[in-house]
Amino acid sequence: MDTVLKVLNNFKLNFFSGKFYLIEVILFDIPISFIIYLFVKNSSTAFSLILILLFASILLLYYIRGKRNKELNEIKRIINGIRKNEFSDSNEIRLSDSLSNIQEDIKKMFEKTKNDIEYLKKLERIRTEFLANVSHELRTPIFAIQGYIETLLNGAINDSKVNTYFLEKANHHTLSLSNLLNDLIDISMIESGEMKMSFRYFNINDYLSSVVNELKMMAEEKNISLIYYPANERLQLFGDKNKLKQVMINLIQNAIKYTEKGKVEVLVVEETKFGRIIVKDSGYGIPENDLSRIFERFYRVDKARSRAVGGTGLGLAIVKHIVEAHGSRIEVKSKIDEGSEFSFKLKK
Repeated sequence: MDTVLKVLNNFKLNFFSGKFYLIEVILFDIPISFIIYLFVKNSSTAFSLILILLFASILLLYYIRGKRNKELNEIKRIINGIRKNEFSDSNEIRLSDSLSNIQEDIKKMFEKTKNDIEYLKKLERIRTEFLANVSHELRTPIFAIQGYIETLLNGAINDSKVNTYFLEKANHHTLSLSNLLNDLIDISMIESGEMKMSFRYFNINDYLSSVVNELKMMAEEKNISLIYYPANERLQLFGDKNKLKQVMINLIQNAIKYTEKGKVEVLVVEETKFGRIIVKDSGYGIPENDLSRIFERFYRVDKARSRAVGGTGLGLAIVKHIVEAHGSRIEVKSKIDEGSEFSFKLKK
């Protein structure tokens, strides 16, 4: 009895859901019935043929709708499986041969959804790490400033031997805090696409000479030679001068900070369609395992040494973004105790 009811319900479902194709069937049956009526002289035979045609159409309608229901159920099964995370790979998604085109579309949708979810998870992880790092970086100067001010308020302000020292230290941490906030604003604007770029051709020789001269004193304070090798006086490169100055200052300052003796060199190697700007030093060098990570926000190769020389931990991340906005990429070579070389290309 249950089997009979199941068959009847299935028939009922297929028959009534076939109403979507009813108009097409009627439009097909009417002209055929008219032709039968015209060419078959015996009216009872014609009537019988028309009834057979109608019955055949009903069976065809039932068959088509049954097949359609089966295909829809297949698609529903796959979609529900995707919703319930039953598939770990798109190759696990399989439909019948008649749905091969839809199968490929569903696979593409699955891959895109999977990639989007993984990307969102990655963004969430980066956001969490970023907030943790920002909190830590902000806490350090704020606590230091707070400590110096409390010491002064507790009586040290009247001690001429230490009051100026504490004020200088507090001022130093205030500057560090200001630099960190400025870098946070810069990287936020870069990553949100709000960074405005102004590209134009400029004389690279005059430009680099000016930047190097600004940093000469910093190098001299460490007894390090900061050398610029003049480029072709007529060489014009294409880029945003203001943003590139931020890149060059970051690279040269880093080179000076992480070099105890020797020299820092700045030069331009002219190529067919590009000019390669190079900053190299004779400093500590970067371990090979760290080379792929030095452009991450707040990543420090040697945390103790990095904090000792200062810096926000965002400089190289900003450098990477600005260089990539110029359609180029920052490259680095380094050997421990021999030094590092950073370079990128600009269009001629």
